Amino acid sequence: MTLESKIPSGPIAEKWQNHQENLKLVNPSNKRKYEIIIVGTGLAGASAAASLGELGYTVKVFCIQDSPRRAHSIAAQGGINSAKNYKNDGDSVYRLFYDTIKGGDYRSRESNVHRLAEVSTKIIDHSVALGVPFAREYGGLLDNRSFGGAQVSRTFYARGQTGQQLLLGAISAMNRQVNLGTVKVYPYHEMLDLVLIDEHAKGIVTRNLLTGEIESHAGHAVILATGGYGNVFFLSTNAKASNTTAIWRAHKRGAFFANPCFTQIHPTCIPVSGQNQSKLTLMSESLRNDGRVWTPKSKGDARTPSQIPEGERDYFLERKYPSYGNLVPRDVAARNIKEVCDDGRGVSSTGMAVYLDFTDAIKRLGKNVIEQRYGNLFEMYEQITNDNPYEVPMKIYPASHYTMGGIWVDYNLMTTIPGLFALGECNFSDHGANRLGASALMQGLADGYFIIPYTIGDYLAITGAGKLDTNHNKFKESEKEVSDQVKKLLSTNGNKTVDDIHKELGKVAWDHIGMSRNADGLKKAAALIQSIREDFYKNVKVVGEGNNLNECLEKAGRLADFIELAQLMAADALHRNESCGSHFRTEFQTEEHEAKRDDQNFAYVAAWEYSGINNPHKLHKEQLTFERAKVMQRSYK
Repeated sequence: MTLESKIPSGPIAEKWQNHQENLKLVNPSNKRKYEIIIVGTGLAGASAAASLGELGYTVKVFCIQDSPRRAHSIAAQGGINSAKNYKNDGDSVYRLFYDTIKGGDYRSRESNVHRLAEVSTKIIDHSVALGVPFAREYGGLLDNRSFGGAQVSRTFYARGQTGQQLLLGAISAMNRQVNLGTVKVYPYHEMLDLVLIDEHAKGIVTRNLLTGEIESHAGHAVILATGGYGNVFFLSTNAKASNTTAIWRAHKRGAFFANPCFTQIHPTCIPVSGQNQSKLTLMSESLRNDGRVWTPKSKGDARTPSQIPEGERDYFLERKYPSYGNLVPRDVAARNIKEVCDDGRGVSSTGMAVYLDFTDAIKRLGKNVIEQRYGNLFEMYEQITNDNPYEVPMKIYPASHYTMGGIWVDYNLMTTIPGLFALGECNFSDHGANRLGASALMQGLADGYFIIPYTIGDYLAITGAGKLDTNHNKFKESEKEVSDQVKKLLSTNGNKTVDDIHKELGKVAWDHIGMSRNADGLKKAAALIQSIREDFYKNVKVVGEGNNLNECLEKAGRLADFIELAQLMAADALHRNESCGSHFRTEFQTEEHEAKRDDQNFAYVAAWEYSGINNPHKLHKEQLTFERAKVMQRSYK
């Protein structure tokens, strides 16, 4: 199969407008004849459901939670980017576009990123109209703050609860359509397979998580909006239920998976505290606006931070990157934090932490200002660590957070399977090898509110509103496969818990496919993951039954997919002989220990085609070309 990105011709600043004018349309009276399935109710899924329902389509929305409002988007903290230039500090669509391209280390599709920057300006007005309570200045105007990888203030925020407020706005818009009858929500339903008829996506098979019933649902198109796969590392900042199953099952049906090894390690997380920890807690990147990152200059310095004078502190980000200081992009900050800890200058009992210190900001601005900006984050930190950040510095260390890799999509957000679309974090398109902070919420809402309502209509107008029939043999075959997989997991009466095996996988992934990698480690990881897969199917113990609520069964199915994904992540990381963004191969670095790209040989998207469980994936390449962005060695000095 040849990858067809369907990037419109013409100047980059005119591509999206011209493309919209050439897309085919569905007559308003015909829209109700089309049924669209959406999997996921985070920002991308909820905004798409609201928008498509408003247009008049019949929409069916599925989520694994008891309520759509419990999607993981609700946990996003720091803000959402938009090129509104409210601070009059020189921002523009072009600057947001270029910062995003540069932040991703020139490994994202230029046309998609420019479109994202263009529509970002609409998101804020739309969200305000929905009642999102963004922070405001004294005079009532919307406030902005700065974020990593940018030298302007373009991030709109609602204290440390931006994701929650944006999701509530999108859910309220979706619920309006539920009340009007255009949208129907199916909670407690997990997608376990994608159904193709005549090579087009025509529905999904789900398991009702309360009753265990295997169900078929047909649609004229299917949209995946299920978030990222950071929980492959076991410990991550993601909700425990976040998983890869929907996109991985779609991948096994023919949707190419792009850049799976491009995962993001967030620099400001509460460090690991013990062996029995189930997840990690993010401390928003916005804290680096006022918090200063430092460690003692001497190795093994066990003094409390108040006992270490200024002259014996190393504010290493400010020292190494004077232009950006503590607001360097996430991959740069995370890598430098790991470096000083590996050098023996980390703090806490483990040595795997650095300080994030607000002493200077409190002296300069006053405690009240800091409390207004970050109060809920400080409260959360104190509840978890029993340390008061107003009095002592926070301790932070990098952790798995976001995934830039995902299902490959073309300019219309359609995958390599006709009729299957992927929105938000579960697609690969906008962030390259590293996502800038406050851009995840921007992409999710851009895809759902302002892109998919146009592009999906083009597909539906071409294919028509044919009859949907869940009695089709393809649905029955898929139901049987799903049922057989459930029975297989339940019948494996082993001696290891799902979490035990997931922890083994997570350690291998973190040690060898995480913050830094090398060829020997990746080869070792591939062998270890294969052993873990064999061990899983031989020794996992799934208690309970399949005809009722069974969290152990749910986790086992998701872990099976994580294991296979981890194998592909290792293969993808091994084949890419360069460092870029969050993908850091220790063999490929500059003299200053920065990522060293190889644009001549690796300026492409690696899109992997599934070839069967015991066969290696087939690599397809989408070459990346840059019309507007000037490609150069990334520098934040």
